[in-house]
Amino acid sequence: MNYQELGFKSGIEIHQQLEGYKLFCNCPCLVNDPNPPDILIKRKLRTTASELGKIDQAAAFEMQRDRTFIYEACSTSSCLVETDDEPPHQVNKHALEAAMQVASLMKCKMVRHIQFMRKVVIDGSNLGAFQRTALIAYDGKIETSKGQVKIESVCLEEESAKKIEEREREVMYRLDRLGIPLIEIATDASLQDPEHVREAAAIIGMILRSTEHVKHGLGSIRQDINISIKGHPRVELKGFQDLRSIPKTVENEVKRQIENLKGKKIMGEVRKVNPDFTSTFLRPMPGAERMYPETDIPLVHITNEDLKKIVLPELLTERIIKLEKKYKLNPELARKVIEMEYFEDFVAAYPKLESAFIAHTLIETPKEITARYHLNGSKLARKDFTLIFDALQSGKIPKSAILEILIKILKDEEVNLNNYAILSDKELEGIIKQVIAQNKGAPFNALMGESMKVLKGRSEGKKVAEIIRRYS
Repeated sequence: MNYQELGFKSGIEIHQQLEGYKLFCNCPCLVNDPNPPDILIKRKLRTTASELGKIDQAAAFEMQRDRTFIYEACSTSSCLVETDDEPPHQVNKHALEAAMQVASLMKCKMVRHIQFMRKVVIDGSNLGAFQRTALIAYDGKIETSKGQVKIESVCLEEESAKKIEEREREVMYRLDRLGIPLIEIATDASLQDPEHVREAAAIIGMILRSTEHVKHGLGSIRQDINISIKGHPRVELKGFQDLRSIPKTVENEVKRQIENLKGKKIMGEVRKVNPDFTSTFLRPMPGAERMYPETDIPLVHITNEDLKKIVLPELLTERIIKLEKKYKLNPELARKVIEMEYFEDFVAAYPKLESAFIAHTLIETPKEITARYHLNGSKLARKDFTLIFDALQSGKIPKSAILEILIKILKDEEVNLNNYAILSDKELEGIIKQVIAQNKGAPFNALMGESMKVLKGRSEGKKVAEIIRRYS
């Protein structure tokens, strides 16, 4: 498709959860509280008119569904602020500083007097029928392969409750997640095609991960994408978590809008992204009527001294380049190992082992175990790799024993490193000669496989191959 001829316009909204405490209370940011719920609340929600006396159409749509909302919560991660039975406390200063740091990395202009607003939301995801949000900064930019993309706004807001179950007239939520600080970053509509949308999302995600304040893992960052073509109103796609799904989903939405233009009724709407890259209708597009000032939270004044205290971290892209050069890693391995805090500790502790080998063992070996042996390689801990690297550094085991030892650890089997002790040349030759004698006339590959099976990782494959060729 020629996206320029279609009049393609697109912008993204990135939502990133922060670590620490919730935005307006001292409850910890536990997305999944391990404790059983000890609070149960049942409510109906109604919308309210804006200051101008108008009712938002998205809120009116939700109210017409006349649903009952059930909330379960843990007193370890939720309090009266989450249940809307107590006014919000003072805004979390660490979350505010994190938002300002991210805004500075994108060269935004700071708002000097921050006013929190109430955004009407009556789909049940907030008990008070509104979400608190504030504009922190505006008019920034990021650099992409297709030029600058403007950052229209950086906001700080409350995360919504997590939906557990939905029936026709009843929805259940958990409150663990409700109130976690959320940075929302919105670009302008200058993204030029589906791949450009993905690239911009990846760059903003990189900037967020460059700070020490954000949560990591599935669900901690979400993308919403606004799309329109010539003659079609804006549509918002919600629910992206995997960047790889963005280009195909955007392409499908453009095709859907092209088909829409052939019909009579065309409307802007919010749509949910499905696993197969299609989307389904959620609700009408909300308007400005859903916003009104939050009077329970005083204005937050940002001084020149506050701005001077902002410390900008080194971007992940810069740190990755340094890792590549310092440890002679390929770019892909450097991108993966940057997330592993103890890689450089291992490099310093084991000078006899190559940096690239340590990185490969930490990153790729667990993946191989998961793919080939259907064990959860991500469960391997620092102490497990320490055991391996100690033995390699002291020459107790060969590299070929790593896989089997780590598999035993994951299976909770006893590991005796003596069973993997490196054999002397004489011992190795004796074992291989015996294998050759027992498999007379066998081809090289068969002898190699049988030898490695008998040796169980007690010698390197290269050395075994040399001896087989010598005596077979």
